[in-house]
Amino acid sequence: MMAEPLAAALHGVAKHYHGFTLGPLNLEIPAGSIVGLIGENGAGKTTLLKLLTGVNRPDAGTVELLSATPDGAAVRAKIGVVFEDAYFYESLTPAQVGASLRGIFGPAWDAGYFAALLEQFHLPPKKSIKELSRGMRMKLSLATALAHDPELLILDEATAMLDPRGREQVMQTIHYLNRNMGITVVSITHYMEEAAQADRVLVMSKGHVVMEGTPKEVFSQTEKVRSLRLDVPQAAELRDELVKAGIPMPEGIIDTGACAQALYELLK
Repeated sequence: MMAEPLAAALHGVAKHYHGFTLGPLNLEIPAGSIVGLIGENGAGKTTLLKLLTGVNRPDAGTVELLSATPDGAAVRAKIGVVFEDAYFYESLTPAQVGASLRGIFGPAWDAGYFAALLEQFHLPPKKSIKELSRGMRMKLSLATALAHDPELLILDEATAMLDPRGREQVMQTIHYLNRNMGITVVSITHYMEEAAQADRVLVMSKGHVVMEGTPKEVFSQTEKVRSLRLDVPQAAELRDELVKAGIPMPEGIIDTGACAQALYELLK
């Protein structure tokens, strides 16, 4: 049997950072998957992502990325990154940001696709960045991360500054790219409904992965998730309240559709 292709693998990875220790971690991220990374502030999520992007190097262990590509520079060119604190020179316009990045990514940079992304995210190409809201700047960061056709997209709170409609728009785009272009996504989020849409969820606490599984496997353990100072999807919370009220709801409910269907079956 052939091994499942991987977008990333961590082998005994540890990182010491300002009195904080991450790991050791052993992780595999299947190619073409969406992985949701959750945990309270200070759990080590952003440190892990910086190891995946090569911003930081591990103090121990090895990080393998896109193993089919042997050259380190070529690997980095196939990774798109959106950090929560993305910064752009405020005097530039989104169009000028795109032109400046062409020199970095070379042939991989698709100016036409970047222009289409600006339109899709309703970003004015000629308005200066200082005139854009924080949410619009986050969308610009996502557009720049996507326009060089990455194989692995890493998101650190990419929807944090967006209103609900903006979050939905960005997540729909991410899922479209995953389904139709095979882009692997690793996403830090504080929105449990976003994590519940992933293929796999990793829960971090104090530098370690303490829970791992499908969204249903993780979020059905509502008490354990809450003990880590995290919320659960609203549907899972509602299911627990209904059970406490004596209504026999099935286990593993994490989305509103499943919750509504279970209630419908009970009322028939």
